[in-house]
Amino acid sequence: MITVLRNALMSLLLLTLITGVIYPLAVTGVGQLFFPRQANGSVIERDGKALGSELIGQSFSSPKYFWGRPSATAPFATNSASSGGSNLASSNPALADAVTQRIKTLRDADPGNTTAVPVDLVTSSASGLDPEISPAAAAYQVSRVAQVRGIPPAQVQALVEQASAGRTFGLLGEPRVNVLKLNLLLDGKY
Repeated sequence: MITVLRNALMSLLLLTLITGVIYPLAVTGVGQLFFPRQANGSVIERDGKALGSELIGQSFSSPKYFWGRPSATAPFATNSASSGGSNLASSNPALADAVTQRIKTLRDADPGNTTAVPVDLVTSSASGLDPEISPAAAAYQVSRVAQVRGIPPAQVQALVEQASAGRTFGLLGEPRVNVLKLNLLLDGKY
């Protein structure tokens, strides 16, 4: 019996050392060595001040900024600890009401825009922390941002192109626009 207990404790100690100490240190070391920016949160800084992460969506509500996807974690949209989807079924009236209200908000902010509202501007993401929107969602907002800032839409569209990324490796994912990067480009230029 003592032999079995000793072997079990030694196995526990060895596995704890491997999975709880050696493996995390190795992964952290590789991350810091080969991907230091990503391993430290992909933080965007200006003048030595952290403005946000490329990986976590920020909440923008002013009409002079591009808006990201709505968050089901509101009012804690930038708190990654509270991430999660709304888990509302497509047949749930609360989801239909939320989408209707979001469409109204977008229409009220840009009454002259009669194009269809892109779905990613009215539906929340699974995590509630998406930092990116579709090119269609960015294009939908160009006229509003240009009008509020008093600049030509073509100049705003050029900044959208700068903040855009295509498919990863040319085939994974969808084209996307990072909202924080785009809004920082706008603030930096205008």
